[in-house]
Amino acid sequence: MPTATASKTDIETQVKNPELVARRRRQIVDAAVPLFIEKGFHKTTTRQIAAATGFSIGLLYEYVRSKEDVLYLVCEAIHQEVERGVNDALQRHERGREALAAMIREYFTVCHRMNDHILLIYQETQSLPPHWRKRVLENEVRLTGLFVNALARLIAHGDLPKLTEQSIELIAHNITVLGHMWTFRRWFLARHYSIEDYISLQTGFILGLLGG
Repeated sequence: MPTATASKTDIETQVKNPELVARRRRQIVDAAVPLFIEKGFHKTTTRQIAAATGFSIGLLYEYVRSKEDVLYLVCEAIHQEVERGVNDALQRHERGREALAAMIREYFTVCHRMNDHILLIYQETQSLPPHWRKRVLENEVRLTGLFVNALARLIAHGDLPKLTEQSIELIAHNITVLGHMWTFRRWFLARHYSIEDYISLQTGFILGLLGG
């Protein structure tokens, strides 16, 4: 049977309906993440992933070809969720410092909601084939670029003080890393801060660095 290729991931599928493919793959991701965390990526089998998803092994293989594909789809799920949330926030607040604050809130909220996914990716990215690892890194840079572009636009509108390109890029990277910090240090931070506290304090810190 000829295969169709999904434009977002280049993972082959026999299913022609893109919406169905996206929905089924998200089911696979959500079922696989707890297994990968509990058993480890290398000890988890595709048959176990299929069973956790409620699929037959044959049906699973209509949407993915391997465990590595599933792990890459975990990365894609994170990046798509962040990109959607950040872009929505930017559209709701086109001008002013509140636009940046809204983007930070959306990003940190996604990091909180997808904590297990993010932790898994940092632990297991080395298990991906080279072409998928390269794509994951490209996606990370693209997401940081959302904040670079937002900062540059706010500066151009006079909502933030003038900054060098290097400073803008470094601040954007700081924002992305602070979101991940909630994931990596939540075992400690959650004892002292709610996610709302964390978002508020870190947003104030970032805006303070920008002169406000």
